[in-house]
Amino acid sequence: MSSSVLQWVWLRHCVFATLMVLCVLGVFIMYYKPDISIPTFNIHMVSQKEGDNHSQPDTIILIWMWPFGFKFDLSCRVFGITGCHLTDDKSLYRKAHGVLFHHRDIHGDLGNMPKEPRPWFQKWVWSNAESPANSGRIPGLDHLFNLTCNYRRDADIPVPYGYLVPVTDRDQSFELPAKDKLVCWIVSNWNPNFKRVQFYNKLKNHINIDIYGKAFGQHLNNQDFPKIISSCKFYLSFENSIHTDYITEKLYNPLMMGTVPVVLGPTRQNYENYIPGDSFIHVDDFASPKELAERLLYLDQHPAEYSRYLNWREHFKVKISVLGFDHACKTCHYLENHRGYQAFHDLNKWYWG
Repeated sequence: MSSSVLQWVWLRHCVFATLMVLCVLGVFIMYYKPDISIPTFNIHMVSQKEGDNHSQPDTIILIWMWPFGFKFDLSCRVFGITGCHLTDDKSLYRKAHGVLFHHRDIHGDLGNMPKEPRPWFQKWVWSNAESPANSGRIPGLDHLFNLTCNYRRDADIPVPYGYLVPVTDRDQSFELPAKDKLVCWIVSNWNPNFKRVQFYNKLKNHINIDIYGKAFGQHLNNQDFPKIISSCKFYLSFENSIHTDYITEKLYNPLMMGTVPVVLGPTRQNYENYIPGDSFIHVDDFASPKELAERLLYLDQHPAEYSRYLNWREHFKVKISVLGFDHACKTCHYLENHRGYQAFHDLNKWYWG
């Protein structure tokens, strides 16, 4: 056999062997592909600030309007949330994963809402801390939002006015403040048609109540509130309107300051979703304001029984939510874990019934 023929045969074998190796390698890669991650870049990231060596977090919450004009810190680190970027910079609208709208600041004609189309990945979040009685219906909102952020437990992002957290070893033991008053009430919104005003007018006939606030021409500063509330054995935690889960700082302030709240609002069972049943007194537990007054006077004369309403402090302490701030951070935390499509319909029916 000539040398040229031998070379041709050898070349053919080499080509065949090479093809076989490539086929086997392809099958191996197809079925036994190693887990190699290729870095990707989030197209919705905020551009780096000048001099900042770290990229911005990948969840952006745009605060479209400050609630009642009240501005707050734009860092959620106090909650242990680090993957959030809160901003009021509307130029970031197209990059924001969530846009937070405060109901009481939305114009009735929706004139101050975004004019640009909503990006496909973006969630519009309706936020409101006021009760239905103190919030006007806006028909155009019915099919506008993806999520609700509200004090109600059935909201997508529930944000109660306050909550209890466990006491830790680092917490200092609580010392009960000195009490020189029996019953106190601080009230600014005085309306004779309110149930709380009507109940007070009956209760005051049977027990002495120290009353303060704007309704009586008194302008209290931030230091006055804790001084007054902590100096009373009982505080009238009367809500201005009665709705499910509408339990405001009127409850949590006296709890925090070592005073037993006497509540007028939703049912006892509703309150017990948030605080222990033996930490407060509910007006509905009594047949009349007179019977309630008699119970308070009895507890005043029996310190051991009164102190039972404060035993919960051995295990829990109070945290009070900050208007807007808690809503923004909890919205961001929610969106970190829920990126799928969501929509909310019939807002007016859900909230106003």
